[in-house]
Amino acid sequence: MDKFYEILTKMYESKIITSIIIVIVCFLIYKVLTLFLTSGESKFKLFTSKKGKTYVKLLKNAVRFLFVVLTILLVLQVNGINVGSILAGVGIFGVIFGFAIQDWLKDIIRGSSIISDDYFEVGDIVKFGDMEGKVLVIGLQTTKIQDLKTDNIVAIANRRIEQIEVVSKYIYIRIPMPYEVKLKDAEKAVDDVVKLVKKNNNTFDCKYVGVTELDSSSVLYLLKIEVNPLYKLQARRDALRAIMVGLDKNNIEIPYTQIDIHNK
Repeated sequence: MDKFYEILTKMYESKIITSIIIVIVCFLIYKVLTLFLTSGESKFKLFTSKKGKTYVKLLKNAVRFLFVVLTILLVLQVNGINVGSILAGVGIFGVIFGFAIQDWLKDIIRGSSIISDDYFEVGDIVKFGDMEGKVLVIGLQTTKIQDLKTDNIVAIANRRIEQIEVVSKYIYIRIPMPYEVKLKDAEKAVDDVVKLVKKNNNTFDCKYVGVTELDSSSVLYLLKIEVNPLYKLQARRDALRAIMVGLDKNNIEIPYTQIDIHNK
């Protein structure tokens, strides 16, 4: 019993117990704050929008970072390390420190500008290189994207944000028809196609824009289709099928390049 008491006394003198208590208290406060933010997402309409959810994600990351730094500083202070002198030393070696963390600072600054400039939000579909994915998290340093083809999650440094493109929710498809088909009949067939496309899953709207090109072997009629960006490829395939069904319904063949050979 005396030995156990001696161990506790040494632990107390070495500030281990105090350090553990500080870590536990900071962790509990952090959990309470994150639970409050999580409950606020469902209670307040502001947080139900994509932009609101993005702000909440970013705020959670900032709170986590703040509590990690605060916990480390408190533990150092309790264990006899002068935090004030450390912070003062940072000022002396500020230039060296600045070079060391410049990429980290760039990530944080660009992460903040993503939100303020409305560049993209959580839930948006974006393109990075050859990959298209859904934005899952916008953090202080990285943006996490889920690849639509593989479901892999990729973390992209925020300083590389200029390489990310926001995928449009619109697709444009041209319907080719022979010159022999009169404009009135062609546009009637296009109207039938529009009705079929609107019935497709993942398609929100479809509009006939007009004649877009007079090709060498066909007249091209343009459709503007609003789709769910998450299923853009499937929506395009469904629209192409609707075009074939609509033209077949109106007895119109899709033109293709032909070579006529005449024998003398």
